[in-house]
Amino acid sequence: MINLDNIKEIKAYDRHDMSRLIESFADQCLDAKKIGSSFNAPAGLKAQYKNIVVTGLGGSAIGGDILRSYISGEAGIPIFVNRNYTLPHFVDKDSLVIVSSYSGNTEETISAYEDAMQKKAKILAITSGGEIKKLAEKDGNPVITIPPGLPPRCALGYSFFPMLIAMFKLGLIKDKSKEIDEVIGLIKDINLKKTGLGVPSKDNIAKTLAASIHQKYPVIYGGQDHIDSVVTRWRGQLAENAKTLSSGYVFPEINHNEIVGWDNPAKLIKDFIVIILRDSGDHPRISKRMDITKSMIEKQGVKVIEVASTGSDLLPRIFSLIYIGDSVSFYLAILNKVDPTPVDRISYFKEELAKN
Repeated sequence: MINLDNIKEIKAYDRHDMSRLIESFADQCLDAKKIGSSFNAPAGLKAQYKNIVVTGLGGSAIGGDILRSYISGEAGIPIFVNRNYTLPHFVDKDSLVIVSSYSGNTEETISAYEDAMQKKAKILAITSGGEIKKLAEKDGNPVITIPPGLPPRCALGYSFFPMLIAMFKLGLIKDKSKEIDEVIGLIKDINLKKTGLGVPSKDNIAKTLAASIHQKYPVIYGGQDHIDSVVTRWRGQLAENAKTLSSGYVFPEINHNEIVGWDNPAKLIKDFIVIILRDSGDHPRISKRMDITKSMIEKQGVKVIEVASTGSDLLPRIFSLIYIGDSVSFYLAILNKVDPTPVDRISYFKEELAKN
């Protein structure tokens, strides 16, 4: 197995320097906060909305998932994440549609933008450029412009924090500056002490987790209330960075169906590994369900690893789990002997799709 404490071995596979993007994520979040703070919400965008819809795909949609998980209770109106060519039928003139496309050229998101225009919804675009920015500027819709040049999944700070700050500027939530600052400080601390390249494996939670997952099928579980979006992020990062399939589900629904399935296929079960993402804000009954579920799965001979969030407020706790997951996916890519940055199958798929 590759020695994850050997920087030269890591760099031999990390040819596009994904480690730099992960280790500089706190700086990205700080820059994203500045971008969001400089956004001047037009008067026409400050309205009473019946619902908020964030439309996007892949790395541009996960920010919407986190927004929903984080502020749905405080905002007081439904928040939906749309990953499709069309918007839900309920979208109308009393809806706010946040169009999130890092490149600005995602065809499903362009189509959803056009649908939002037809439905006369209020629109806010978040993009680095491309067709979305052109359309929004032509139609007089506000745009938050974020820096280009990153893989979309590596631009989560830019996709999320300006959107969060915009919610405050629209009067939908309280100011989150304190929580954002805590996220930035916590990520720096986690990188320095728990996940960074220079942290030895014996002290490095991400390297240890990656080694445990290697050559296994990861199943990621978390609570429905706030960590469901983190489960989605872990799955996406394991797929794109580590080129590894995984599955994920949330409590309490797990205990009403999936828990029964831990018998078959019997020949494969031994190659599974479960990761339970735990948060201090989990409902007490959810925590109890996690305890029982862990015990039941371990009786099947399957290893269960728990990863606990850190931080005082909810937002830092969410991002602590996200950042650990991003780091795990990077080290697993190295153990799989693949460059974590290229996503050749996505590129091939887009090329094939463009032919028709």
